[in-house]
This record gives sequence, structure tokens and C-alpha cells, in this order.
Amino acid sequence: MPEIELREETVERLDSLRVDDESYDELVTELLNIYEAEELTMFRSGDG
Repeated sequence: MPEIELREETVERLDSLRVDDESYDELVTELLNIYEAEELTMFRSGDG
């Protein structure tokens, strides 16, 4: 798995979004899923 460096501000923002003992991996996966779902919705709404 690749390693990334995050600014302290970014880590604080991620920490504020974490629920219970949710891992960073779980949080990032959830955020990506939300992003992809919104992207798909925007794409489909533009088809009309």
C-alpha cells in the first residue's frame, strides 16, 4: 500500500469525520464512494 503524507490540517479534518473507531482507510473509502455517487448523479442529470 502506498504511503502518503498529509498536512496536520487535513488529518484534523479527517479526524472530525471519523465515526467511533473507524479507520482512515474506511473513511477514505466512504468519501470516495460518496464522491463517485455524486459524480454519477450529476452525469445522469445532464443527460436529460
